[in-house]
Amino acid sequence: MAKKTTTQRIKAAKKSKAAVPKSPRKRAAADKQATHGDVPQWTEAEVEEAFRRFQSVDPAPKGELKHVNSFTLLVAVVLSAQATDAGVNKATPALFAAADTPEKMAALGEVKVRNLIKTIGLYRTKAKNVIGLSKMLLAEHGGEVPRTREELEALPGVGRKTANVVLNIAFGEPTIAVDTHLFRVGNRTGLATGKDPFEVEQKLVQEIPEKYKLHAHHWLILHGRYTCIARRPLCEKCIIADLCKWPGKITLSA
Repeated sequence: MAKKTTTQRIKAAKKSKAAVPKSPRKRAAADKQATHGDVPQWTEAEVEEAFRRFQSVDPAPKGELKHVNSFTLLVAVVLSAQATDAGVNKATPALFAAADTPEKMAALGEVKVRNLIKTIGLYRTKAKNVIGLSKMLLAEHGGEVPRTREELEALPGVGRKTANVVLNIAFGEPTIAVDTHLFRVGNRTGLATGKDPFEVEQKLVQEIPEKYKLHAHHWLILHGRYTCIARRPLCEKCIIADLCKWPGKITLSA
């Protein structure tokens, strides 16, 4: 039988012919197994094929946090910690209408920021961080968002993941921001197993072909958010199901 093309594999997946998840009990056991890294490793050809498919389906993926410039992007990502993008997007339009620069945000003040973002979890701490980073940008960076990870991580409320998102979206750097979704996808599929986000990030940096790195974290985050979801992954709709090493599914076609 002739080998299927990327297009044929994608079409098969969309027609629910790729794979189906096993029972809840077996899925839980499979997730535990994957978390320990006890899954087969991907070959270079399989990694290449996976990202070829992601690119074919969505050539230019975008982050889902609403923003109008690099500063509001930074603020939105800080606000998204332990919160959903959808939840952040409900609060930020009013916030950014009032303050879309460090100067305006610092002038707005912590109390007003807190009131505008109170629907977001940990809003008190986040309001303090937003004002703190705004003042620091004014004092140390001329009101501009810095372009290095080290300078970004020195800002209040900014960790490695946030810095990677800003570097990627605002400045076009091929960084990989590992959030909950990407961490799950990396471990569950076997694409990049690791005990923490940094380990997963480092493996992905080594394994992903350079030509796919700019969009790689978007593809993987969106895949985890809408397909490889935590409770019950949609294996029957997954475009990389035949490549995935997760033992919690039954592959129907390859």
